[in-house]
Order: sequence, then C-alpha cells, then structure tokens
Amino acid sequence: MSDNLMPQQKAPKLIVVTAFDRDEAGDLQPVFGPTEQQTEERAIRTAKGLATKHAGVIAWSRDANPSLGEYGEPTTLFVGGDVPDME
Repeated sequence: MSDNLMPQQKAPKLIVVTAFDRDEAGDLQPVFGPTEQQTEERAIRTAKGLATKHAGVIAWSRDANPSLGEYGEPTTLFVGGDVPDME
C-alpha cells in the first residue's frame, strides 16, 4: 500500500499596494489601487517606485481565503510617506 500524501498547500495570500495623495482639504485619498500583486517582492518594488511620486504608499499582505471568508492579520511590507491608519 502506498502512502501518497498531498503536499501541504500554502494558504493563499492577498498582496496589495495603494498610493495616496492629498486632496484640497489635505485629506489622504487613494490615487493608485488598491492593486493586487503576485508576490510580496513585486509589491515592495512597486511601492518603492510609487513612493517618489505620491504623498504616501503602502504595500501589505495577509493570508486570505475569500471563498470561505477567512482573512488573517495584515502584515505591512513597505510604507513610504503618509498613509491612513489600516483598519
């Protein structure tokens, strides 16, 4: 009898980058994204590129299984400039 075990699947991750600029009242408004990224490394590269052009940018990830409605705690990957508090 064979003991074929399925390899442990990694939990899916939601990886996102959002950039912000200030409006006329001085409030931060999203101007890029949120856009989903394929890898954390790509999210960091994208965020660093946007950081020089906007008031603020954040890249973050979290374990996510939307079909089950399960979401882990967010992990900040990169922050540049001013960003609103994450909820």
